Amino acid sequence: MSRRRLLGTAGVAGATGLVLGAAGGATGYAATRDEAPAALTSVGSTEVMFHGKHQPGITTPLQARGHLIAFDLTPGAGRKEAAALMRRWSATAERLMAGEPATGGSADGTGHDTGIALDAGPSSLTVTFGFGATFFERTGLKGHRPPGLDPLPPFSADHLDAGRSNGDLWVQIGADDALVAFHALRAVQKEAAATATVRWQMDGFNRTPGATAKPMTARNLMGQIDGTGNPKPADSDFDKRLFVAAGAGDPAYDWLAGGSYAVVRRIRMLLDDWEKLPVERQERVIGRRKADGAPLSGGTETTEMDLDKAGPDGKLLIPDNAHARISSPERNSGAAMLRRPFSYHDGIASDGGPDAGLLFICWQADPLRGFVPVQRKLDRGDALSPFLRHEASGLFAVPAGAAQGEYVGQRLLES
Repeated sequence: MSRRRLLGTAGVAGATGLVLGAAGGATGYAATRDEAPAALTSVGSTEVMFHGKHQPGITTPLQARGHLIAFDLTPGAGRKEAAALMRRWSATAERLMAGEPATGGSADGTGHDTGIALDAGPSSLTVTFGFGATFFERTGLKGHRPPGLDPLPPFSADHLDAGRSNGDLWVQIGADDALVAFHALRAVQKEAAATATVRWQMDGFNRTPGATAKPMTARNLMGQIDGTGNPKPADSDFDKRLFVAAGAGDPAYDWLAGGSYAVVRRIRMLLDDWEKLPVERQERVIGRRKADGAPLSGGTETTEMDLDKAGPDGKLLIPDNAHARISSPERNSGAAMLRRPFSYHDGIASDGGPDAGLLFICWQADPLRGFVPVQRKLDRGDALSPFLRHEASGLFAVPAGAAQGEYVGQRLLES
């Protein structure tokens, strides 16, 4: 069955990705059915392309479900084994993102696809790969480890669990269907096999596309609109902020040209304490209205904040310690990053409160110019900090997208 592709656009907190819709459904799965397949909905038929200048899952619109998973190479696994794994992972990701089975199986019935996502379309699936600092030591490529992977500095809000932080390899999976996302997760885990073992896994979610009357910036579990100040594709320096430029330093790091850095933080929200605050107080902590995300200085969500505007009492409408003020590029020498998070909820924590919060993921060309200066400023007096606990952290170099016939990371592993 042929696939008709429809070009569609959407925004993730102001970022736009290239998305193709497979209106005819997922050919690979349809072929396993005896009856004629029914047409997929727009949510199920949307396909994100695997090959491209940049990896998918960076500027792709926010997906409803996500899995973050880090791996460590097994003892004895080195560069050769890592290259073979990245080749397998890339081939699997390409098939799954096209709505096809992870593998066709073999004559003896082994290696078959799990069937978890049978009948589903691509559902905006993306699979994104990154390398941690320790990956370069394990593969004998220390000379190619970029300076952007230098360890993040400690912050006062950190209560980090080393077992749920960092890792040799990192995979981000996102989709608009929970089974499609889980199917990809299992395929990635199975392909790792004897080459890499799971270090940690975190599962997240966002609002389902179509659940609101119109597309809007996502809300977090505090009920606040989150991501308003993201860089926009229309910005003249958008690519410069997000992606590593070619020839931007030592030739040993040329493999990262067109790639990016991902900072990953598991941030628990102390929701019981937060929800005791009246809405007016919550808004002053954030610096924006809860209903629509507009700055307290007036306007709509997209109105620029007037950080100098005062009320009739002479006090600043956006308080000095408001989260939106402290994290704004105007207060951080222009430092900005593309935030693309998932929420999470893992039941009840040992203190009796919800173990819930944000799987914070931000993208930038240089974490020392993006995440670090902003987090340092927040660490010194953000009104939101008493309601947050940073429990895990990771920093990963994310290679550029793979061209046709290439696998992700090939320029590094075969340099």
